[in-house]
Amino acid sequence: MKALRLIQTLANHSSKTPKNSNLNPTFLSRFFASQPLQETPASESEETHITDTNGFGFDSSHYELPNVTLGLGLDEAITPVSNAESTWDEKYRWKVNKTIFGEEHEKSVKEKKEKLVKEKKKKKSKKERMMEQEEKRHRAAILSKALLEAAVAPTDEDEDDVEAVKMEDQLSLSVGIIGAPNAGKSALTNFMVGTKVAAVSRKTNTTTHEVLGVMTKGKTQICFFDTPGLIMRTNGLPKSDIRVRVESALSSVDLYDTLLVIFDVHRHLIRPDKRVVGLIKQMGSEVNPKQKRILCMNKVDLVEKKKDLLKVADQFKDLPGYEKYFMISGLKGSGVKDLVQYLMEQAVKRPWDEDPLIMTQDVMKNISLEVVREKFLDHIHQEIPYDVEHRLIDWKELRDGSIRIEQHFITDKLSQRKIIVGKNGSKIGRIGVEANEELRSIFKRNVHLILLVRLK
Repeated sequence: MKALRLIQTLANHSSKTPKNSNLNPTFLSRFFASQPLQETPASESEETHITDTNGFGFDSSHYELPNVTLGLGLDEAITPVSNAESTWDEKYRWKVNKTIFGEEHEKSVKEKKEKLVKEKKKKKSKKERMMEQEEKRHRAAILSKALLEAAVAPTDEDEDDVEAVKMEDQLSLSVGIIGAPNAGKSALTNFMVGTKVAAVSRKTNTTTHEVLGVMTKGKTQICFFDTPGLIMRTNGLPKSDIRVRVESALSSVDLYDTLLVIFDVHRHLIRPDKRVVGLIKQMGSEVNPKQKRILCMNKVDLVEKKKDLLKVADQFKDLPGYEKYFMISGLKGSGVKDLVQYLMEQAVKRPWDEDPLIMTQDVMKNISLEVVREKFLDHIHQEIPYDVEHRLIDWKELRDGSIRIEQHFITDKLSQRKIIVGKNGSKIGRIGVEANEELRSIFKRNVHLILLVRLK
C-alpha cells in the first residue's frame, strides 16, 4: 500500500507545474543529461583548489579576452551581428564583373542605363521584375563559383605541397644558428619557419636552450636549431655563470649539416666587440669538409649608409671557413628569401625528421613556454627574469578542443614574487592576457592559461 501511495503522490506532483522548483537545474543536468559531462565535479574542485592562491597567479577564465575567429567552426567567437553596411566599392565591382563576364557585362550596363530611363517613364510589369530577379540569381551563381575556384586554387608557393612526397624523394637539411646574444637568431628562426617557435626580446640570454623550428617546402624540409647566445670572455673562454650552456652549444656545432654564424652588423659598425669578432674568426678559420658554414650580417635595415656593409664584408672575406656571405634582416625579412633558397639547394636525400602537417604536443608545449617567457621578459626587468625558474606544470586537451596550460614561476625571494604579481595581480595578469591571446592565434583554438607565482 505504501508503494501505491508513493506512486500516486509522484504522479500528482508530475502533473502540476510548480512556479518555484527547489531542485537545482545543474543537479538535473548532471544526472539526466544525454551528453557526457565535459568535466567531472572532482576535476572542477581540483582546479579551483589549484588556482586559489591568494591572488598570486593568473587564470584566463577570470579575464574577458577578445573574441578571435580561430577557424574551427561556426560555434566559435559568436558575436551579435548587426545589419552591417557593405563596404564594397562599386569601382571594384565593375572591374570584377568585366573580368568575369566580359562583353556581356558592358551590354548589361548599357541595358541597365536604358532601363533606368524607361523606368522613370513607365513602371515595370510583373513578368519583367521576375526576369530581372532570375538574371541577378544567375549572375550571382557565376560570380560565387569564380570566387570559390580562385580561393581553392593553389598559389605558386603551394603548388609543390599539394601532393604527398614519397619517402625516397624527400630532401632534408639540419641548420644550426649560433652567434652572440641579441644577434637576432630567434627572430630569424621565427621568420623562416613562419610562426613563433622561439622567444624574442631585447634582453640578453632570452634563449636558454636549443629550440627547434621546421620549414617544409615542396620536397625539402629544413630543421633550424636556435641555440643560446655564446658569451665569451676577452680571452675566448665562456663566462663562468653560463659555462655549461655555452659549452653545450659549442659541442653541438659539428652535429649540423650547415652552420649559420650570425652577428649584429649595426652594432658592429657603431661599437665593434672583440669577442664577437673572435667568434666569427674562430668559426671561419678552417674549412670543415663535413659542414658548410655561412656568415650572416643581420639587422641591415638599421644601417643608414649601405656602403658601410661592404666594409664589413671586406673585413671577413679572407676567412676560408665560410662558403657564403649574406646580408639580411631577420625581423623584416630582407635578404632572407635568398638565404632560404641557398639552404634548400644544400639539402641532401634523406627522409624527413618531422611531420609537416601535424604540430606535435612537445612542439606545442615548447611554444607555450617560449611565448610566456617572451611576455615575462617584456614586463619584468633587471635581474629578476634570470633568477626565476619557469616550469610547465600541466598540459591537458579538453573535450571541447581547447587546451588547459598551467605554468609556474618559482622564486626564492618574497620581494621578487610581489614584483612579478604586481599591485592586485596587475603585472601577472597583463603577462597572462598577452600570452593567452598569442597562444590562441598560434594554436588556432581556445587556450585556458594559468600562471602561478610561488616560493621555493
